[in-house]
Amino acid sequence: MNFVREALAWIVDPANLTGSESWPVHMAQHLGYSLLAVLIASIIAIPIGYLVGHTGRGRNLAVGLSGGARALPSLGLVTLFGLWLGVGLTAPLIALVLLAIPSVLAGAYAGVESVNPVTVDAARAQGMTEWQVLGQVEAPLGLPLLLGGVRSAMLQVVSTATLAAYVGAGGLGRDLFLGLKTQDYPQMLAASLLVLALAVVLEVLFELVERVMERRSSTLNPREVQ
Repeated sequence: MNFVREALAWIVDPANLTGSESWPVHMAQHLGYSLLAVLIASIIAIPIGYLVGHTGRGRNLAVGLSGGARALPSLGLVTLFGLWLGVGLTAPLIALVLLAIPSVLAGAYAGVESVNPVTVDAARAQGMTEWQVLGQVEAPLGLPLLLGGVRSAMLQVVSTATLAAYVGAGGLGRDLFLGLKTQDYPQMLAASLLVLALAVVLEVLFELVERVMERRSSTLNPREVQ
């Protein structure tokens, strides 16, 4: 309990609340890295997931690649890209994107596949093209599952983004690794608690958004989305 009290004291210490190396600055960097990684992963994975879910082609390959990517060691990837690309943000960002892609991809194709075939057939019967069916029926109705995938990816990335400091980038990992280097265990615990708090806040926000999307998607039908 002494470590917990000391960690909380470290968090509220005015010396750690201001300046370029304060934890609020590191938290903003941490969140920025995480959002950027998930955004890039979404740009890559969502179109592929929608295509797989709509056509049914390449599903086994997508599932296999997603499962394989989940098994990749994050620290190993950061170290590998760090040795290749040097210190900075590029190496950990690539590793975080690779970590986020499987969850987003799975959420995208699972969301499309989950749409009732009767609804899809009704949309086609109204004269919708395949692109209209995907964009106006399957994508909106599958949005809750897609958000679930993005949510999972975000939480994984936030918890792993501490490794960015391992190759010279910023984020809350700087406080954690500095505490490890100086054997300042309250600082290490404080950094861990801040990462946990950030993850909890994001989890709550995603939960609220998913509930809104589920209510909205439950009221949609082909006529409404045409």
